[in-house]
Amino acid sequence: MTMLKKTSRTFYIPISSLDLGLREAVTSAYLCMRAIDEIEDHDELTNQLKVELLLGVHEAFQSPHIIEATQKLLSPYGGVLPEVSMQLDEWALLCPSSATSIVYHYIAKMSLQMADWVQNGWSIHTEEDLDRYTYSVAGMVGEMLSELWMWHDGTQSDLTKAVAFGRGLQAVNILRNREEDLKRGVDFFPDGWGFKEMQQYTRRNLQLADSYIADLKEGPALKFCKIPLALAHATVNLIAVGGNKLTRDAVLKIVSRVSG
Repeated sequence: MTMLKKTSRTFYIPISSLDLGLREAVTSAYLCMRAIDEIEDHDELTNQLKVELLLGVHEAFQSPHIIEATQKLLSPYGGVLPEVSMQLDEWALLCPSSATSIVYHYIAKMSLQMADWVQNGWSIHTEEDLDRYTYSVAGMVGEMLSELWMWHDGTQSDLTKAVAFGRGLQAVNILRNREEDLKRGVDFFPDGWGFKEMQQYTRRNLQLADSYIADLKEGPALKFCKIPLALAHATVNLIAVGGNKLTRDAVLKIVSRVSG
């Protein structure tokens, strides 16, 4: 939970209030995904090494010896990779055994798709390319969460809308990090798109995400999803008027409002 708080103030709050068991499964998944995301985004690693490491994680999470394979893969890079990546084996172990088939499947899948994106230089030219990218890094997280809701207490949800939930949150990040991404030579906006088109794309997915949570029954899944979605809506509204990042005070007010 300390590492979770360090790496995401947005997700720390809803994850920390989940039921026992579900909390460990979602924490495990989030930190594993954060670990590989840090490899994909790393400033100092060559693209070739990123691909090798991401494919290595993909193989490790499909093997019967995940922990040993992960340790062997990452141990030579202790001086380069951040702590959250170096502890990937610990985050994998945190997952309850009855949920590992769900979580490990998505870690393997995300690693493979991230490796593809690194290999093609994050080449995004069309809305279809953007859809594929936002699925790879966030849409599939929505799918995984839907499977975890079902695993935990039988909560049913719409998988297509679940993808939009993850995709919408990622699109907000793309809007927010626009300048930063361009500085590192990556452009997630399709050809000919400006802020207006990307905001329309973001709001379209957030509307589907609203519909996703409207269908959820009362319980931990609904309680969890309300918070990041409310923060995403508030952030996109802020960006629309020239702002960028919600203040800590604004975040706490929104969390308090949607948590009741």
